[in-house]
Amino acid sequence: MRDAAVERVSLVFSLFDANGTGRLDQEDFELMAGRVVAVADGSPEEDKQAVVAAFRGYWDVLLATLDADGDGEVTWAEFRACVLSPERFDATVAVFADALSRLGDPDGDGLVERPRFLALMRAIGFAEPNVHALFDALGPSAADLVEVDAWRQAIVEFYAPDKDGIAGDRLVGEAVR
Repeated sequence: MRDAAVERVSLVFSLFDANGTGRLDQEDFELMAGRVVAVADGSPEEDKQAVVAAFRGYWDVLLATLDADGDGEVTWAEFRACVLSPERFDATVAVFADALSRLGDPDGDGLVERPRFLALMRAIGFAEPNVHALFDALGPSAADLVEVDAWRQAIVEFYAPDKDGIAGDRLVGEAVR
């Protein structure tokens, strides 16, 4: 596995561990969903519900797939196993990517404004300089907008351990704009 992918997996685990226990549990995904919805002013209620359902669905799949000891939590060791067969999570990641990117486009014009992008990504836990770097890598227009589809694709690629040199790599480590 590429170094960038290992760093992404480590970052994702730390972000998913929203309550800071060092293990993933259902509370983590409820906390993260709540933070994301809280900054989604003006988004349709069905889009907010979709992102909450996506976070819950992600947890359900992680629990069912990775909780080797059946304790209702996913440890780092259990989570790291997901990178060995990422195809088990393709559908879950796609649902999550659709819901999050749609939440970034409350007016349905297919474009996401930088402040909204920043708010949603910061609510997940990404560092602000890294979020700006990702936004810039997605090729914003002169009006500082990125396409929803570009963001959605970047989300999907971020969770793919076989990808390297992707826009999402800017979310890991020191931001380079």
